[in-house]
Amino acid sequence: MTRLPTVFVSHGSPMLTLEPDRPAHQFLREAARHWPQPKAILAVSAHWETETPEIGATPQPDTIHDFYGFPPALYRQLYPAPGAPAVAARIKTLLDAAGIPGRLDPERGLDHGAWSPLKLIYPDAGIPVLQLSIQSHRDPAYHYALGRALAPLRDEGVLIFATGSLTHNLRLLDRADRGEISPWAQAFADWMAKKLTARDDAALLDYRRQAPHAAVNHPSDEHLLPLYVALGAATPDASAERLHASFTLGALAMDSYRFA
Repeated sequence: MTRLPTVFVSHGSPMLTLEPDRPAHQFLREAARHWPQPKAILAVSAHWETETPEIGATPQPDTIHDFYGFPPALYRQLYPAPGAPAVAARIKTLLDAAGIPGRLDPERGLDHGAWSPLKLIYPDAGIPVLQLSIQSHRDPAYHYALGRALAPLRDEGVLIFATGSLTHNLRLLDRADRGEISPWAQAFADWMAKKLTARDDAALLDYRRQAPHAAVNHPSDEHLLPLYVALGAATPDASAERLHASFTLGALAMDSYRFA
């Protein structure tokens, strides 16, 4: 079987699903051409935070509408992909072998960090999907190690699909959507692109100290932590490819990356 890459996607607002004019929407519609068809998808979403890793093991995950104040049409969106309990059990075995305690969750559905981009990438919902939680109280190095433990899945037909946001300061978004990019967000996205394409993992793990305007772009880490899972599961020293770059509301970087 062909080894799959790992992927990081900035999922943005759940409204992206209903906004076909957004460049990121258009990218996601065509994104599946950038990697082989997987047998299953492991979504590592910024929107599932737990004390220790939890693995969704339900045969049929519900579509979780984990947001409020949006138009009714968004709450009617469903993503009825099957689950992957056997993959969940395999993930627990890999985590146990790495000394990372994990737990199977027999009820966990798909939050919008997972289903909203997948609905654009695989609209027929035919590929089994399960989720793995992040630990937002832990640092990038921990999530990098988590990714290393999951790396064997790439040879087993499982796409490691990390979904968060390259920048994530919702208080500083341009709600008027005037099309102007905030310099602090652009500088951060450019730094990340340089370090990711060079696979300067040491700098990336130390992004809080080294990246420009890190604390402004990420008041908290959770939306960047999934990237480190994808990075950790990638082939060491293999370059990353920036598949997409755009901004929503002036400061929400929608960048997506593929790692060999």
